[in-house]
Amino acid sequence: MPHLGGLSIDDVCSDDSGGGVIIDAAVAAAEGVCPGCGTASARVHSRYRRRLADAALGGRSVMLRLRVRRFFCDNIGCAARTFVEQVTGLTVKWARRTSPTTRVLTAIALALAGRAAARLAAQLAVPASRSTLLRLLGKMPDPVATTLTRIGVDDFAFRRGHTYGTVIVDIDNHRPVDVLADRTRDTLADWLRTHPGVELVCRDRAGAYAEAVRTAAPDAIQVADRWHLWHNLVEAVEKTVIAERAALHKPEPNELEPAANDVAAVLDSRPAEPAVRPVEGRLATRTRQRWTAVHDLLAAGRSISAIARQLRLQRKTVRRFARAATVEELLDRARPRRDSLLDPYKPYLQERFTAGGVDAVQLTREITDFGYRGSLKSVRTYLHPLRAGRVAPQPVPIAPTVRQVTGWLTRHPDRLTEDDDVQLKQVLARSDTLTVTHRQVREFAEMLTQRRGEHLDAWMRDVDARGAAPLRSFTKGLRTDLYAVAAGLTLPYSSGPVEGAVTRIKALKRQMYGRAGFSLLRKRILSPA
Repeated sequence: MPHLGGLSIDDVCSDDSGGGVIIDAAVAAAEGVCPGCGTASARVHSRYRRRLADAALGGRSVMLRLRVRRFFCDNIGCAARTFVEQVTGLTVKWARRTSPTTRVLTAIALALAGRAAARLAAQLAVPASRSTLLRLLGKMPDPVATTLTRIGVDDFAFRRGHTYGTVIVDIDNHRPVDVLADRTRDTLADWLRTHPGVELVCRDRAGAYAEAVRTAAPDAIQVADRWHLWHNLVEAVEKTVIAERAALHKPEPNELEPAANDVAAVLDSRPAEPAVRPVEGRLATRTRQRWTAVHDLLAAGRSISAIARQLRLQRKTVRRFARAATVEELLDRARPRRDSLLDPYKPYLQERFTAGGVDAVQLTREITDFGYRGSLKSVRTYLHPLRAGRVAPQPVPIAPTVRQVTGWLTRHPDRLTEDDDVQLKQVLARSDTLTVTHRQVREFAEMLTQRRGEHLDAWMRDVDARGAAPLRSFTKGLRTDLYAVAAGLTLPYSSGPVEGAVTRIKALKRQMYGRAGFSLLRKRILSPA
């Protein structure tokens, strides 16, 4: 009778009904140890068989029929009168599976949650229902609490736009250490009070987290995340580019500066109406009315919140109207576009027409191969004056978009193509504001990447003196969180590990959203990745 891991194997046979393997075994130890008091005993009370599911063997399920004994406890001071012997590392009290099999199923449930885990377990010949797997997750102990000195906090959405939670990550080992059911100031402050010793907190620009740290851990250093700082700067640069949108267009011939002796004639012949037709329509009328109402109330000394309540608008909408110096800034996005899908291909069409290509259908096929997505009618309309012997109008140069110019201003110079660099220089030559913005963005990027936070104060003074209005608003926001911003531009810590944890949480949510509660999600978040 062979012995294996504290067991004596009596027999191995095949289960005729299910095609599995049955192993008959008995505990090989001569006596048992009482789990209550630790007293060894050899007096047998009774014997019975336990049926334990074990890991698969050759793709076939395994059932372990284990013969165990119940012993008397000879310690009169022990509360247990009898006890059942256990095999260390194999069995636990009341279990229907061996301990290794339970660990395998728990790992599968951690990775896949309920239904998917049940399907995989069935393929591995250790079947378990999704409810059983979820119960195994619920029984998992929380990670052992340790003293934390450097943490990162960030929010994540249970349901985007409605309910949010907070994840807390150990910055040193990048592991989530706790998950809170909301993102309020008081909840995080309570957590910090129960976990003293925190010396550094990495966070985003959220005011609730900043106030919680100031309240519950006043000695901790707060570090503003560098990614969020750069993101806020890019938003300010984009607003600056929108305000300077006129500089993105190359001046047309009639917009060039005339000769000195022709100035008077040009002034006399200049049309009375503006060069750009005003935007009309119901939306434009409503925008003008709202802009006027907001600025009238601001002049009367009303706050943003009071105006929002009176006009029944969102505070963000009121703030956007308040920041616009003129209503034209708000209507600028509604102006009709001058660009055409055919513009990039007009030089090619002129060249092919001159070379004898007069068939509009053929020319349409050719430019379609190059990426043209317009219609045949547009090509025929463009070729019509060429066939009549008239000179076709020169293609209107396509101006770069706001997003393109924003990217050129905020991208590393080494990542700009030669064409991008040329176009950026042309735009900067037409706008002093964008030229100053370009220099200030480069200086901030150097501070950010080289950890030169000591230059922040001088940079903000320069922006206040020479920068565009959106950048001045950006520096105003930096001053409200100055110490955390300076620490973010000086210290090597950031919220990168926290953002990674949030990304993982999103993947977990996609597996189980709407099918489980907060407790199960928390178990999976805190488990080792």
